[in-house]
Formats: sequence, structure tokens, C-alpha cells
Amino acid sequence: MLRSLFEPIAINQTEIKNRIVYPALNLLYSCDGHLTDRHEGFFRERARGGAGIVTVGPVGIGFSGSNPSTLRIGSDSDIPAFASLVKTIQSHGAKAWIQLFHAGAYLRTPQSSGRQGLAPSAIYNSYSKNTPREMTLEEIHCVQSAFVTCAERAQQAGFDGVEIIGSAGYLVSQFLSPLRNRRSDIYGGSFDNRVRFVREIIELMRARLGHNYPVTIRLSGNDFMPGGNTDSETPAIARVLESAGIDAFSVTGGWHESRVPQLTAALPRGGFAYLAQNIKADTGVPIIASNRISDPFTAARMIREGWADMVNLGRVLLADPYWPVKAQSGHSEYIRPCVACMQGCMDELMAGRPVKCSVNARAGFESIRKTDHTDQPKRIMVIGAGPAGMEAAYRAAQAGHQVALFEKEERIGGQLWVASAPPHKQELIKLVDYYQAILPLYGVEVYLNTEVDIDMIKLHCPDHVIVAEGSEAINPLMEGIAKDQVASAWDVLKGEVLLGNKVVIVGGGAVGLETALFIAQQGTIDSATLYFMFKYGAEEPDKLHRLLFHGNKEVTVLEKGQEIGKGIGRSSLWGLKSELQQHGVNIITGVEDVSFRSGIVDFVVDGEHRQTFADSVVTACGSKPVTKITDVLAEQGIACSVIGDSSGGSSIGEAIHQAYLAVMNISRKL
Repeated sequence: MLRSLFEPIAINQTEIKNRIVYPALNLLYSCDGHLTDRHEGFFRERARGGAGIVTVGPVGIGFSGSNPSTLRIGSDSDIPAFASLVKTIQSHGAKAWIQLFHAGAYLRTPQSSGRQGLAPSAIYNSYSKNTPREMTLEEIHCVQSAFVTCAERAQQAGFDGVEIIGSAGYLVSQFLSPLRNRRSDIYGGSFDNRVRFVREIIELMRARLGHNYPVTIRLSGNDFMPGGNTDSETPAIARVLESAGIDAFSVTGGWHESRVPQLTAALPRGGFAYLAQNIKADTGVPIIASNRISDPFTAARMIREGWADMVNLGRVLLADPYWPVKAQSGHSEYIRPCVACMQGCMDELMAGRPVKCSVNARAGFESIRKTDHTDQPKRIMVIGAGPAGMEAAYRAAQAGHQVALFEKEERIGGQLWVASAPPHKQELIKLVDYYQAILPLYGVEVYLNTEVDIDMIKLHCPDHVIVAEGSEAINPLMEGIAKDQVASAWDVLKGEVLLGNKVVIVGGGAVGLETALFIAQQGTIDSATLYFMFKYGAEEPDKLHRLLFHGNKEVTVLEKGQEIGKGIGRSSLWGLKSELQQHGVNIITGVEDVSFRSGIVDFVVDGEHRQTFADSVVTACGSKPVTKITDVLAEQGIACSVIGDSSGGSSIGEAIHQAYLAVMNISRKL
């Protein structure tokens, strides 16, 4: 069933061993634009994991097109370092590609720096929050020359191919777009003029690099920008670029400014494959599909059914670089899933920090985070089978220790079962599936329905105890009502509460907002029903829109602070806010002195007393660590590590990273 994914394919005259591409992702592993040991370890792991192409980048071409931290190949002195990295990638059977980059108007620089982005036209940019300077004809030709010169350096370094980034809203995209290109010279206005900038780059590259050297481009199949290029225009662009000498198209969707989700779980798996198919139908070179291609079966289906010829696996290979090897060997169940949380990758990147992965503690730390197989196995007892406990048990067993995992509930997973309940969070449950497969593989003994106490610990006589007891919801007693009349968000997400029609949620952080959307969607039609109704014309589009967004609950969120969404990353918060608005959720900030009596919620905003009726009140006021076992172990002087929520951690990513580090520290002490 997966055979199509592992058939070889040629780009120009270069044969690729399979249909899997690791695309360029900005990593921020450099402070000065030069390659580091961290890059070496990272790319080695992706090549060793079985990808057919491993792309290094984005790599800046210079000429005011990137920040100092962006990798660059701006001079001949940069060639040796890239040549060394190329050899590392190629030594594991992958082809090495490089993506050449110019940010254009997307260049983010403080106004105090005096630097200004360059763009086709001087139009304010909401992403960089700057107005770029319109490029002169001389600057256009200099940038074109820089692209070509950097491509020559890449060829000299031994790269198997060069990719131009013409997507996401960067410089090439800006020239192509009627929205951002308002020039009146030969590089603006008509279709032919707008495509001229990149067409000339490709023609120059082809003349200088030779006809047999692969040149590819990453192209937005639809900008998802009102007034920009849509999937009606992009096939024509692709035809021009193919005629100029492009050997393959890597097709994605959207710009960074787009209001259409591109990477989060709001986008269904493979949801942008139609954009690849659209360009494939009008071109004769290989097409690479992108965005949320998470599992081998989705990837193989795209190729088998003709949507695309290859697939990009970006954040998926952050989560598990050995995805290709595991899929090809018939063990897809052992693939550590990307859960589309965006917390370790995009949220870190947008905060100006190096990329990591929430579910893979080694991503970006390949050279320094290692748990070598021990020759002194120890008896390790892990208490709690949430994400921290499951990861600790797996990593300890992988290192050769004898591991027993204890869970008081009837199944492993802990808070993942709650966290996966809100809309677009269902991918989290794939982590439970992963650990259910991987723990037996490494011989972890799992004890369910088992509450651990000090007598049990002494009975098992472990050499080390890893405690991952988790946390419990804070459900404050509100004035005039017993505790059992106010539900916690956790109980709602578990499906243990029957809510009335008018619901007030106290707390507008991550849990509060996700619970609000979970409740607001009750009574709305699902995607299968929408498809059925639309297919058979059962209802008018306006009625379908109402059925999709208006359910049987009226939801109000009361938040103490002035901002909502604490604990949600920038890459996800804007989408969640948009959905809450679509579903009519009322959000009130700056709330104080909340009380509930006889169906009335009283509260104060800016000194003004207010009231609202509620059939049900839901509290999302945070959680507190459970330290029952931790406290006993401290009293008994038993060696232990405390990880996850019970240590005060606040995210799944923190829990998994703490677990890995705890096991690594145990190994180092042996």
C-alpha cells in the first residue's frame, strides 16, 4: 500500500531514491548566519532517517534580504562549510538541496536599526510591521545576480539541486502578486511583467548552472490573500517558470499574513493537496505536495492517486526523522507523531528562539542529548502514565534499564485524553497510540488501575523512581453555591457534565478558550453532514453556514486579565480567536469578583457591577501539581526525579523534554 512512496524518481537527470522531501524550515541555530555543529547534527539525523531529499535553508542571498541569524552563502568563504554538510547528507543516501531566500518586505528589523526591507512596491506590510523601500531597476538586477551567484556557490559546494523560495509572501511572491506589486515599469502591472523578475532569475541560473543541474521552486498554489494570486492564476505562472527552466515545483498554500490556517490541526491532513494537483495538471515536471501530510498512508495515497509526485514532510520529520525508515519497513505504528501543536517549532521561531519539537526532545539537540545503551541496567519505577511518565518509561527502557510503569487509571495517556477533546486537538491522542505501540517493544511492564503508595515502592525496591503524578484542576468555591454545582473545564472535556443552554466559563486562558470552542460547537453539524447536505443540495448555502457555526449553546467567557489566550502560541491563537468569533462566543476581559447564585453570575468590570444568566458555570482557573508520592519519597530519602505537571510544568512539550533529560541524567550518574 505504501510502495508508491518509495519508488525512485528523477528531477532533471538526478535520481532520488524515494518520494520523500525534507523541506527548508528556518531553525535559528545560528547567531551570525554561519553553519554550526547543531545544524550538522540536525541534518545528519534527517538524512539518516531515510528522506530522499534533505533541503538546507532558507539560505540568504544577501543584499538586504535576511536577518543576521539567517544562514547565508553570500561569499566564496561560505562554500567549505556547506560542502562539509552536503557530504554528511549524501553519506546517508539522501540528495542535498539548498533553498535560496530573500525576505523582501517580510524583512523584520527594528526601525531604530536603520535597515529597510526591499520590495517591488512601497506598501506597508502587516507581517513585518514596516513599509519597505521600492526597489530600483539596478537593485532588481543586483538581487537577481545574487540569486544566481549563490546558486553557483551551492553547485560548487556539491548540492544536488537548488530551490528558489517563491512562496509564503517573500520577495518572489511579492513580485508575482498584483496585491503587492504596483510597479509601472517592466517588472509590474501585467502578468508577463510581474512574472519577469523570477523568470529572468531562472533563465540566468539555467545558463550559468548548465541544463542538467536541477533548479526547483517553492510556489504558493494559492496565496490566500484577498487581491492576490489564487489557484486560478498559479498554473499559468507555473507554465512560464517551467518554460524558463524549472525542473520541479514544491507547492504550498498561503502567505504568512493569510487568514487561512496552513500548519495547525485546523487544516485537515493533506488539505492542500488539491493545490499540487492543480499545478500538476498543467505542467510536465515533478510536483511536490505540502502541508499537514502527517502519516504514510496519506502521503502514499497522494502519489498513488496522482495528486502529486512527491511529498514534503517538514514538521513531521522534526517529530520523527526516522518516519521514512519506519514506514518503509512496515512499522508505521512506531512513528512518533507530529501533533500539529506548533509550540516547539513555529511558536519558538516567532519568539526569536531556536526551533525544537514538543514531542521529540532530541530535535535540534541531536549532538548533545543522548541516552546511550547502558551496561549497568537499573530497576526504574515510573509513577504516572501521562506524557511525562510514558516518555520516561520508553527512554529508560530504550537505554537498557528494567522499567515498570504504574498508572492509577484504566488506561495510559493521563491528561492527553482531556487535552485532545477540544476542536483541532484530536492529533494529541496519536501520542497515546504511539506509546501503546512503543512501550511493549522495549519491554516496559505496564500496571494499570494501580495506585502507588510507599509500601508498593518498597516492595518493588527500585534503584530510581521517576514521579509523574500529574496535576488536578483548581475549582474555586464560588459564593453561594456548593462545589458540585460548578463544573471544571476538565470534567466538561471528559464528557462527564450535562450542560445547559447558557454557559459561562470563568477563565480565558488556553483551557478556557479551548473549552469555550468545544461547547460552542455542540449542536452544530459536522463535516460529513455538511458534505452530504452540500452534495445533494439539501439546504441553501446560507442555511448550511448557520448550521455549521450556530449550535445550541450560548457561551460567555469571563477573564480576569486584559488579554485572553495565555498559554496559547501566536501561531495558534489568531485562528482560535477567529473561530470563537464565528461561533458567537462572548468574551469579557478585566473581570473581578465573580460569584454565582440562583442562576445569576455577578461580576465587576472596570468598577461596574454586571450580571448575566447562566444555566451552567464552568471554571478554567488553572491547575495545581499533585505531589502525594513526591512528598513521601522526600521523607523516606528515596532517590527520585519529579517531572511533568507534578514538577510545575505547564505543557506537553515541557513534560516530554523533562522526561528525556531525567533519563539522560540517570544514565550519566551510573
